[in-house]
Amino acid sequence: MTPSDRDATGLLTRPEPFVQLVTPTGERRANAEFDPWIADIDLAAIGRLYRDMSIVRRIDSEATALQRQGELGLWPPLAGQEAAQIGSARALRDDDFVFSSYREHAVAWCRGVQPAEMLSVWRGTAASGWNPFEHNMAVPQIIIGAQSLHATGYAMGLAWEGSDAASISYFGDGATSEGDVNEALVFAASFDAPVVFFCQNNQWAISEPVGLQSKQPLARRADGFGMPGIRVDGNDVLAVLAATRIALDRARRGDGPTFIEAVTYRLGPHTTADDPKRYRTDDEIAEWRERDPLTRVLALLEASGVDSAGLEREVTADADLAAAELRASITTLADPEPLTVFDHVYAEPNTHLARQRDHYTRYLAMFDEPGAGASDRTEGTTR
Repeated sequence: MTPSDRDATGLLTRPEPFVQLVTPTGERRANAEFDPWIADIDLAAIGRLYRDMSIVRRIDSEATALQRQGELGLWPPLAGQEAAQIGSARALRDDDFVFSSYREHAVAWCRGVQPAEMLSVWRGTAASGWNPFEHNMAVPQIIIGAQSLHATGYAMGLAWEGSDAASISYFGDGATSEGDVNEALVFAASFDAPVVFFCQNNQWAISEPVGLQSKQPLARRADGFGMPGIRVDGNDVLAVLAATRIALDRARRGDGPTFIEAVTYRLGPHTTADDPKRYRTDDEIAEWRERDPLTRVLALLEASGVDSAGLEREVTADADLAAAELRASITTLADPEPLTVFDHVYAEPNTHLARQRDHYTRYLAMFDEPGAGASDRTEGTTR
């Protein structure tokens, strides 16, 4: 890299290379190292990956609409990151365990989580959306980067038990500045933990560009921790699938962790409470739309002789049905009773929690009036 690759502030001005198997225009690029890892992915399988990405994009847009209409308190959109999530999630085995942040809705989809379960926590009707052990996926982590420690500890436990399963931790580029992530990388490398660190570099940590956090590609950080780093086109579902399979195979062989940087882009806001127009330009967004992960797969299929128009119609119908079912289910979720907030705080009862419950019970009683029902009290205290 030469000095001309940086601007006056030292930020990168020329993109670093990454692994790419499908170009934005749908051209298939041969890669002797990565192609063997997706040799089983035929046109039908590519069509299924396209279906996954299309449905989760539609679910995501429906969730955004629900929030705007007052049905959800907040929503973190994933638009633009479908290939990074679907490609990596479809590389996992059922017995692998996922530790995600709050944006991995497509990963949850692949793990069999129902869309309504993804949204219930954002509606406020559940403390968490699903049972982690039913899907081998922990509920979303709001604390930035904390899930990387959980994934590392779980992976160390897998190794001690002699299992060949692995764990995977998803986080964004902003999380790489957190101590939790760096501590997890240290422990994983030191103990050869079978864990994959999957960083979705979507270019923006809320309103800060990735260049302010790292003057080098994030994948290069792996060198300092003594693990391989793979930089892949995060909008290329085949490249992501291949890279994740490579990392998982390494973990299963007992060779330790791998860091994957999937270079992608967050097309929407950080959350529905964010206004990205304050820090991003329309030209930047337009440039990334040309690299859309869905259109390139459709172009690849069309160039391969597949009836892409027919596939698109079929998938669109499936996606619209999923969105309609989501809306119908989310708007009928019942509000929880106020005192259930104490039900799963600790595994065992204790006097500290009992005291808080008693205080809250007496607080709720203050709103009791002649003729007032439980729903009236709930409305007055939880909304």
